[in-house]
Amino acid sequence: MNKNVYTFLGCGSAYEDSRVALFGAPFDGTCSNRPGTRFASSAMRAESAGLETYSPYQDRDLADAAVFDCGDLELVFGSAVRSLEQIRQHTERLLNDGKLPVMLGGEHLVTLGAVQAVVQRWPDLHVLHLDAHADLREDYQGERLSHATVMRRVWELVGDGRIFQLGIRSGERSEFAFARSHTALYPFDLRSAAEAAERLRRKPVYLSIDLDVLDSGCFPGTGTPEAGGVSFRELMEALLCFAPLQIVGCDLTELSPMLDASGASTAAACKVLREVLLLLR
Repeated sequence: MNKNVYTFLGCGSAYEDSRVALFGAPFDGTCSNRPGTRFASSAMRAESAGLETYSPYQDRDLADAAVFDCGDLELVFGSAVRSLEQIRQHTERLLNDGKLPVMLGGEHLVTLGAVQAVVQRWPDLHVLHLDAHADLREDYQGERLSHATVMRRVWELVGDGRIFQLGIRSGERSEFAFARSHTALYPFDLRSAAEAAERLRRKPVYLSIDLDVLDSGCFPGTGTPEAGGVSFRELMEALLCFAPLQIVGCDLTELSPMLDASGASTAAACKVLREVLLLLR
């Protein structure tokens, strides 16, 4: 696999030398409010030039990590089914090559394609889901494949008690009822991150971060902003709780860069990605 010419900060290692492989999944074909997440990965690569490789939160440096940036997948715009299959196949290839896949969405539906591949490798997979929205609807306007249904489809793959949901503050009544019976729900904030991490020790974990878990005041650049979210610092503290976990795959989704002309949301997304990559190295 050839190195992407235009890489995210510090992710210029050769493929054969890398443990972590980063790739973009620029798909927002089911977006129900404000589209634009297909532009997130390219915007993050550009914005990352203004970010330090060193993390004072972890006292680690991306310059010392071995991360390969695959670039963006050329997804079939307008077809969720075919795009998810492309994501699944790419993730499967990375896993077969011994890499830990990190995906940049795109809308949150792209998570399903990656999890489809990862759960084949780790049948006892658990999913750690940070989000403002439950994403547990059976369907959205008659469609079973949607950013609003992605965790319901993931639940169908992993089963009861395998999805840990933190920060959730929006959803239908039926979604919250479903979560109370079928997932580990920690709503509204991330104060239970350490408790969730303790329950997930020694289990393979897929980490899915919908960036709208952040409060819309500090992260307006997203398709469905929700007031009452967490601060950037609170998200950092939660991520540090996950450092001991066996994370076997990861994604960041739902940045819509053009919805925040200041660039602050894109800059925040880049910093979150830096910290996640350093957790995995």
